[in-house]
Amino acid sequence: MTIIEELIQIGQKEGKGIKISEVRVGINWTCVLSKFCGVSATNAHCGEPEEVNEVRDSGYLHEKTVDELAEYLNSWSPVESAIGLATINSVLEPKGKENVNALDLVKELGKGKIVTFVGLFPKINELKNVAKEVYVLELDPYLINPKHNILPSTVAHIILPKSDVVVITSSTIINKSIDYLLELSRGAYTILTGPSTPFTSVLFDYGVTVLAGIEVKDPKTFLLKISQGGGMLSPKRFKEVIYRVWEK
Repeated sequence: MTIIEELIQIGQKEGKGIKISEVRVGINWTCVLSKFCGVSATNAHCGEPEEVNEVRDSGYLHEKTVDELAEYLNSWSPVESAIGLATINSVLEPKGKENVNALDLVKELGKGKIVTFVGLFPKINELKNVAKEVYVLELDPYLINPKHNILPSTVAHIILPKSDVVVITSSTIINKSIDYLLELSRGAYTILTGPSTPFTSVLFDYGVTVLAGIEVKDPKTFLLKISQGGGMLSPKRFKEVIYRVWEK
């Protein structure tokens, strides 16, 4: 069974019959309100034909139940998949230590180690002073810069197996690459991080060591901000958000 299949099962079990009160798709973030405030990265394809980002049953999503909308994670549409993940996250209670930034944890763990980030994160340059080597695997061709070890994600099979610490953006659940990346990272201390992170212990069974995500304390204000183009979800910019880190 894949991680996508596991997460959909969890969402359908935990969310059976639970009504959704709000679905909000912002340019950067998607949010679904049910038991909790579930978040995911929107991952819309800018510049693509409009049907690429078109969502099934738009205008009626809030009338569905969690178990119905969780199935959207299976979609090849990045926006529908984001809605599905946010829906599943809306029935998973945030767990772990509060107000801990996963990237600060990486700075401690990465001393003298080979550290690889799947996705370009802030504060990576700070790590270069303490780590043996730092690599970034990136999908966006415009961000690739081999001189700074920012490499195309197609070389994951070369870089990840030799890494001691691996930090993976939870957006890889949305683009369906998560199973492949975790398989390549076996043996590494692996952190799955980002607002899209589902707080379920099932992910520990697939090789994740730490789940790092967010908890939304004030959904009403949060929804307003993401609807108006709110960007990086840090507590400095979003006072209604706190970091959570859950170790295996």
